[in-house]
Amino acid sequence: MRRNGYRVIPVNPNETEVFGEKAFASLAEVPEPVQLVNIFRRPDEAGRAVDDAIALGAKGVWLQEGVKDREAAERAKTAGLLVVMDRCWLKEHMRWEIKAVNEVR
Repeated sequence: MRRNGYRVIPVNPNETEVFGEKAFASLAEVPEPVQLVNIFRRPDEAGRAVDDAIALGAKGVWLQEGVKDREAAERAKTAGLLVVMDRCWLKEHMRWEIKAVNEVR
């Protein structure tokens, strides 16, 4: 996604750097506004990340393929966030790129 122009800020308490970017231990430590929180966590831990995204004021949460937490998704929707669940960010981006190319033809 970085190659497609997206700014990706890694958040992982087990890393200090990811792909040459400083990694933060928590969302609360990120020093700039966050638009979308892409959640790569076990489903039983996704709710905490969703709650952190709500508290941070993110515009949306994206729970990756295989990550399902309907209660957390409802909390995010109620808070006004865009919610995508159980979908791969990269696969969806590629699908939309292909669709756009086909529409131009």
